[in-house]
Amino acid sequence: MIDDTDPLVLFMPSGKRGHFPVGTPILDAGRELGVYIESVCGGRGICGRCQIENQSGNFAKHGITSSQDSISPVGAKEKRYADKRELKPGRRLSCSATIQGDLVVDIPADVQVNAQVVRKADDGRHIDRNPAIHLCYVEVPEPDMHNPLGDFDRLKTELVKDWDSVDGDSSNLEDLTIDHHLLTRLQPILRKGKWKVTAAIHKDGGATRPTLIGLYPGLHNEAYGIACDIGSTTIAMHLVSLLSGATIATSGTSNPQIRFGEDLMSRVSWVMMNPDGREAMTLAVRDALNQLISQVCSEADIEADDILDMTFVGNPIMHHLFLGIDPTQLGVAPFALAISSSIQMFACELDLKVNPGARVYVLPCIAGHVGADAAAATLAEGPHRQDDLMLLVDVGTNAEIVLGNRLRTITASSPTGPAFEGAEISCGQRAAPGAIERVRIDPETLEPRIRIIGVEKWSNEEGFDEEAEKHGITGVCGSGIIEVVAEMYLTGIITHDGVIDGKMAAKSDRIIANQRTWSYVLWNGTQQLTISQTDIRAIQLAKAALYAGIRLLMDKMQIKSVDQIRFAGAFGSFIDPKYAMVIGLIPDCELDRVHAVGNAAGVGAKMALLNQDHRREIEETVQKIEKIETALEPDFQQHFVNAMALPNKVELFPKLEKQVKLPDVNTGSLGDTTESSRPKRRRRTRAN
Repeated sequence: MIDDTDPLVLFMPSGKRGHFPVGTPILDAGRELGVYIESVCGGRGICGRCQIENQSGNFAKHGITSSQDSISPVGAKEKRYADKRELKPGRRLSCSATIQGDLVVDIPADVQVNAQVVRKADDGRHIDRNPAIHLCYVEVPEPDMHNPLGDFDRLKTELVKDWDSVDGDSSNLEDLTIDHHLLTRLQPILRKGKWKVTAAIHKDGGATRPTLIGLYPGLHNEAYGIACDIGSTTIAMHLVSLLSGATIATSGTSNPQIRFGEDLMSRVSWVMMNPDGREAMTLAVRDALNQLISQVCSEADIEADDILDMTFVGNPIMHHLFLGIDPTQLGVAPFALAISSSIQMFACELDLKVNPGARVYVLPCIAGHVGADAAAATLAEGPHRQDDLMLLVDVGTNAEIVLGNRLRTITASSPTGPAFEGAEISCGQRAAPGAIERVRIDPETLEPRIRIIGVEKWSNEEGFDEEAEKHGITGVCGSGIIEVVAEMYLTGIITHDGVIDGKMAAKSDRIIANQRTWSYVLWNGTQQLTISQTDIRAIQLAKAALYAGIRLLMDKMQIKSVDQIRFAGAFGSFIDPKYAMVIGLIPDCELDRVHAVGNAAGVGAKMALLNQDHRREIEETVQKIEKIETALEPDFQQHFVNAMALPNKVELFPKLEKQVKLPDVNTGSLGDTTESSRPKRRRRTRAN
């Protein structure tokens, strides 16, 4: 029996929470909530796989104040384990530690077996090379009693003689300077190479001065760069050869800032309410970046010292926290950025463990809630380079929207919240092995078929149960949430207004009473997964916010339809366009012109890494993009109300209806929905 007076425990990054009596082992609480915590030794404190971290602070969004007193003191099992093996500072064994009060528990990424799948792979597209880093092999005359020039000056003379320039400007190497960190190492390197060395020179753009940032004895033909997308949920990193342009290794992880708040405004609130909040989140993301750098270097079998250039993108709050800037002003109108233009600096200034001379380029932000990630996605997909009207949407906790063509481009953001990532859904979770990602519901029996991450078979296919047993069926991730809501609408389980129809209980025992509303049982296994009325409302609110933002941009462009739609981001890559349109997440469009483009922000970061011209292109483009602030637009609220219906209260979807038979409009309870205000459709039956 749940007792609301018992301590409230929140597990991150899954966001699952529940009340548990004082003294409950954290391992047991996690398992009861469906949070996978591995324990090979059966809770005897031997294997160390069940490690967790207790997070202290006031988590206002979740209504929890967690402290060190919220967890039991270190026990005998933990002391024994720490003596025999390593237990990192701040780590606890969840089989030993017990709940003593309201508690926020973080499961570290390195012990997550069913960890979130970071689906932000490099798409492999060709990018013309014109990097800011150039390797120049040169043979330097030895010092001479009759020639008083210093070692650097003779090196510079030979570089000018042999290479003339590094970017086509025949005079630029005459202006060559040297990084301070190389001054003490220059002479030993020259002598180790027997006066034959490879110089790494940085020059980004015509206005910058060429700088010697690295020096290697002998011939050195390795130079690498990092292109990184710091998302509010996930971080994706690509290790790229600056010589060939090839992606050598890719890695990703959950953003550790999730423990401070799932959505962006929660993290701003954390900074406001905790004196060291900004520092804690900056440290968390930089530590995660250094771990990823180590991972990609290990995978590619290279030294981090060979990383000479780095590009980063992120939404404005991630951008500020990464740079160590207080994001508080982004939490209140007029949502002022500390800096919107591109940034160039040393990697060591950001505590990144690479070559001490490595440079960082951060792409420009577009507006207070449209960041460098949207700029990078724009660079990658190029609406500003084409005639067609393209709608580019990055679906996340804060959706970023770009609409336009070569004549005009406009942008806005829309606060969708974390529902599409499972955080506000009763059985929701992030994308991980065992999460339901595909759903089909039989229109006659209302029986579902599912597919989970990690298993290719559908649930009605032979062998599914055996393969699914490896992971368990743990919840529903974002793409599955969209599909189950769309399928429930197409089969009549929910009405045009998003109400679960209790009359359908006569047709199937999967429609069950849930206090004053109804729920749909999606899965009956070791745990029952249901879609409740509250879940449907959360999806309606999220999709309505996104659609209203899109509709505002279309109004500004004075258009009724778009020519093509691009879904960007990890989540967008796995959305089925048909189902996104069925629930009214995006406007009507020919389905064959709706495409997922993967991690477009990461591609844009890679383009900026490999070609200086792309840096100049996006810097110029950002200056021309018109920014629309949805909060100030009087029509936003009406668009939002209309978009709460499925797929929309007033707008028709004729292109979608060519391929999908939408249900008849049902009477519901949403707003002032009336027969006269609803789109008229002839009664149809659903297509097979």
